[in-house]
Amino acid sequence: MIASVRGEVLEIGLDHAVLEAAGVGYRLNATPATLATLTRGEESRLYTAMIVREDAMTLYGFADTEARDLFGLLQTVSGVGPKLAMAVLAVLEPEALRKALAESNIAALTRVPGVGKRGAERMVVELRDKVNLVPVQSGPPGSPVPVTTPVRDQVVEALIGLGFGAKQAEPAVDAILAEEPDAGTSQTLRAALSVLGKNR
Repeated sequence: MIASVRGEVLEIGLDHAVLEAAGVGYRLNATPATLATLTRGEESRLYTAMIVREDAMTLYGFADTEARDLFGLLQTVSGVGPKLAMAVLAVLEPEALRKALAESNIAALTRVPGVGKRGAERMVVELRDKVNLVPVQSGPPGSPVPVTTPVRDQVVEALIGLGFGAKQAEPAVDAILAEEPDAGTSQTLRAALSVLGKNR
């Protein structure tokens, strides 16, 4: 199993890129958002999923492990193959996809070409409870990946309810829990309010 490829970007197409690693050029199918992070001639790393079929072996490339894990999760739904899973991730960024599934937002899912109402409903039913088990990637590559926990979720939700944006609340809570993993909900909330209050 090829888990990632790092090397010089030789080619960037509409739906794929070619990275050369140890003298071998790997063709990686990728979403427009992932391709936008690459520059021809520069070295990059893409996390990969390898799909083996009787007639082909195909590599799919992702900017982070969260998108790769969601790609795998989408394919556990009956009727969703690699191409449709990539289409979903091309239309909905990981955060938007999580939100759509958690809130049973059928309209958001049917914006994906090839996903009808019944397919969207099936995704919601099968993935709603599983989607939060995929670790959230946040911050630049190489930074620690925050894991969703009941305390984190409750505090982020409380901060959003108090008028802070998710993009402010999540990094603040992650930083506090990284320093004090055993902190309770009220302690974490007080610390987060203290940090965010200074930034306002």
